[in-house]
Amino acid sequence: MSSSNLKDLQRELENKANDLSKLQKEIAKNHQMRKKYTVQLGENELVLKELDLLKEDANVYKLIGPVLVKQDLAEANANVRKRIEYISAELKRLDATVQDLEEKQNSKKDTILKLQQRIQSLQTGKGKA
Repeated sequence: MSSSNLKDLQRELENKANDLSKLQKEIAKNHQMRKKYTVQLGENELVLKELDLLKEDANVYKLIGPVLVKQDLAEANANVRKRIEYISAELKRLDATVQDLEEKQNSKKDTILKLQQRIQSLQTGKGKA
């Protein structure tokens, strides 16, 4: 094989490595988002437990900006449940995205490994000639 073929393979290897790096950054970003949603889910579940402890006639206030606004207990309960539902759905979506990205990452790693082996075998063959 000629040196131009070797250079082409090395260029292809570099491109694949860049793609792999982008995938890894995206996976890290998704893990950060997942962490944030997990914390929010825990907070909202705690709020829901607190709301469940209250009596029907209890005063509930919601912080809107710098102001506490009185809110109906049933409405507060419904809002928190919807928020938990939304966050849970986002977590499932993120899990699916991360799984897909990790599969792509593994595929890229395999491709890179095969390219490295081809380059190495070309260089070894060239050195013996």
